[in-house]
Amino acid sequence: MTTHDPIPARLAALKSTPTLDLKHQWRELFDSEPPLFNRRYLESRLAYRIQELAYGGLKPETVRRLERLGEELDGGDRKKSRIRADMMPITGTRLIREWQGVEHVVTVTTDGFEWQGRPYRSLSAIARAITGTRWNGWVFFGLKNHRRGR
Repeated sequence: MTTHDPIPARLAALKSTPTLDLKHQWRELFDSEPPLFNRRYLESRLAYRIQELAYGGLKPETVRRLERLGEELDGGDRKKSRIRADMMPITGTRLIREWQGVEHVVTVTTDGFEWQGRPYRSLSAIARAITGTRWNGWVFFGLKNHRRGR
């Protein structure tokens, strides 16, 4: 007798499930309100959670190893790691803004940003250097919705 595993079919169905239904599944599986992320995020987290509940989660030693790797990146500062995850664009991202006919390229680094070969802690400092006036850096570089939505 062959047993049929329903999990692969359930995972495949996520792609065609209406977003409202994905949010309903989120509430059932996570016992919380779904985050304000895009549909792909909901699908991937739901897929992981479905598999986790059916087959078990990560082994404790794997969780410890991931936590150690995370601490190497952020020094164990939970607030700093959350800011990076929730607000910062991915390291290496190039932000391009034209100002008065000049194109300015900012690169996201692990510690902040780089513009014209110099490190900066904030986008606002770069926007101020470019324009000579106070700006919200997230607004200046067109990232305001990215930051506010989280």
